[in-house]
Amino acid sequence: MINHSLEISPYNSTFAQAFYDLNVQWLQTYFYVEPYDREVLSKPLEYIIQPGGKIFFITQNNIAIGTVALIKRGDGVFELTKMAIEPSKQGKNLGQQLLKYCTNFAKENNFKQLYLYSNTKLENAIHIYLKHGFKEVSIPQDNPYKRSNIKMVYPLH
Repeated sequence: MINHSLEISPYNSTFAQAFYDLNVQWLQTYFYVEPYDREVLSKPLEYIIQPGGKIFFITQNNIAIGTVALIKRGDGVFELTKMAIEPSKQGKNLGQQLLKYCTNFAKENNFKQLYLYSNTKLENAIHIYLKHGFKEVSIPQDNPYKRSNIKMVYPLH
C-alpha cells in the first residue's frame, strides 16, 4: 500500500533535475552512462514527453524519490524505461509500485504493447518483472542498448 506521504504523479518540470540525477546515479552504480543517456535525460520534454511518452515520479513529501518513463516507440507501442529509485529508498517496493502503476496505465490507455530492456545481472529487477507478468522474448538484432541482454514484454491482451 502507498503510505500517505507517498504519491505517484505525472511529469512536472520541477522534477526534471531529479529525473536526470536519479537515472545517472542508477546508471553509474550498475553500468555506465552513455552520451545518449545524458542527452535524453537532460531533455525529457524533447525526447519523451513531446513525442507522446510519459514520465512518472514517486514522491515523498513533495520530493522525487523515484521515476520511470514510458517512451512512445510506435502507434500504441511503449517502452518502459528510465526507472530509478533513490538509493536510500531502495528495498521498500517503490519500484514495484511504479511498475504496477505503469502496467495499469498501459491497460487503461489501451496500449498495444509495453516492453522493456534490461540486463540479467539485475536479478532482483528481472524477478520483479516476471512477478508482475512480463515475459522474456528474443532480443532483436537492433537492440538499442549496449548494456541490455534481455527484452521483456507485458501481456496486454
